[in-house]
Amino acid sequence: MTPASLSDALHAALTDAVADGTFALDPADLPTTVHVERPRQREHGDWATNIAMQLGKKAGMAPRAFAEELARRLAAVPGVSAVDVAGPGFLNITLLASAAGELVRTAVEAGAAFGRGDALAGESINLEFVSANPTGPIHIGGVRWAAVGDSLARIMQAAGAKVAREYYFNDHGGQIDRFAQSLLAAARGQDAPEDGYGGAYISEIADQVIAGAATAGRPDPRTLPDDEAQEAFRAAGVDLMFAEIKASLHAFGVDFDVYFHENSLHDSGAVDRAIARLRALGRIYEKDAATWLRTTDFGDDKDRVIIKSDGEAAYIAADLAYYLDKRERGFDRVIIMLGADHHGYVGRMMAMCAAFGDTPWTNLEILIGQMVNLLKDGQPVRMSKRAGTVVTIDDLVDAVGVDAARYSLARSSTDSMLDIDLDLLTKATNENPVFYVQYAHARTANVARNAADAGVRRADGFDASLLDHVAESVLIGALSEYPRVVAQAAELREPHRVARYLEMLAGSYHKWYDQCRVAPFGDEEVTDLHRTRLWLNDATRQVLANGLGLLGVSAPERM
Repeated sequence: MTPASLSDALHAALTDAVADGTFALDPADLPTTVHVERPRQREHGDWATNIAMQLGKKAGMAPRAFAEELARRLAAVPGVSAVDVAGPGFLNITLLASAAGELVRTAVEAGAAFGRGDALAGESINLEFVSANPTGPIHIGGVRWAAVGDSLARIMQAAGAKVAREYYFNDHGGQIDRFAQSLLAAARGQDAPEDGYGGAYISEIADQVIAGAATAGRPDPRTLPDDEAQEAFRAAGVDLMFAEIKASLHAFGVDFDVYFHENSLHDSGAVDRAIARLRALGRIYEKDAATWLRTTDFGDDKDRVIIKSDGEAAYIAADLAYYLDKRERGFDRVIIMLGADHHGYVGRMMAMCAAFGDTPWTNLEILIGQMVNLLKDGQPVRMSKRAGTVVTIDDLVDAVGVDAARYSLARSSTDSMLDIDLDLLTKATNENPVFYVQYAHARTANVARNAADAGVRRADGFDASLLDHVAESVLIGALSEYPRVVAQAAELREPHRVARYLEMLAGSYHKWYDQCRVAPFGDEEVTDLHRTRLWLNDATRQVLANGLGLLGVSAPERM
């Protein structure tokens, strides 16, 4: 019996009690899903619910009396061993070992599909993340979004959503001009301009631009007039930098479905169309020779200039056009991941959403991520040898590898600052969380190999009632939580829940491994207990692999 089927049984018992008049409730008063959770103390049973405390008074009954009636009805459900009422009305539910153990067969037979659900079924989501300017390598803050964003996309897809990963390519504006000026200066052996970009990568790209021109038979861009030279370095340099960014992300296991160019919004007339739409909705006005969006009507602290008095588009103009473009492409939800330095943008972006007639935090969601600090030998790692001023994605991968980097960045809530200990992530010990989880998966594979060598085969038998050891009960309970964790991580946009779950599951497995043998010992004959335990081992292996896959982390067979 899974948590979902137990929840269904509780709902059915409630519905029957309402139908026969025992509970004086309207059917509409019943929740769609009855929440069950693992009790904090294992001896209290397999599952618990406080539904009686939620509905008792509404039904005109003391919650404990409500719980006692519900317990009586639930005790008759096949697979339920006992239902106890505790305190003011908690229900503690114990399942028969055979019923609980059937989840093991379910997990093995479902394979990679186990844990997938329909919590977000029917939703079309545009998820924009990283979107670093093509003026330098991706720094550590962007790397966090790469790990979290890609994991979130995988998790939301597992929950039934259609997700498009999108990278917003900022190839318009002053930062690109400064990048081009920096390349030109480096190529001519000059100092970088004020507010320009430094680091060895600038000289590397400048050299590549020069070499590319020579290969193509074009003039050396350094010899061109300043305006033409800057444009030559801009066009070629941006393409080279972005190709490097894409290659680094791909090596990190992150690929995007859409690379959207900011320039296209201005070149295609999308900005004008967005302004026309807002003007038709009565959200636009003219003042001081500029065009304004009336965002104060929707909670912003001030109205926003869209077109400046000199006729140039303000930065928010592209935001308007880009949001409208996403919605017109058919996305129900637009989710944008931004760094902590963009916190001040949230109010105006939500006002923009409302100005188009959409619902803030439904059609548009903004996730803010806090900073990342890297530590080595207990001291902050400040700078990259190549980028000069920041630590980059390649620096992190070179230090700890893709798996450790992705896992460590995804396992903490993005609401909190994150300290990553590079020394810890290279240790092959249980202190290292990614090693702890991956080692559990490798151990399941080793147990399966040893079982095969001893003649233990799943196909020869499965008897769920034999899984009655307390460590087996705990492990089965942990496995049963996985679908709920995936659904919750998707709904709350919190991939770290999957990582923390995997660590809990690994801990339950390691304890089970220490207490329950799968392969027979010595001359011991193979029994159904050995075969059934192999099913449990392999179910754990599958869930660990599924969860690691959602985080973009490998599940090694050997370590």
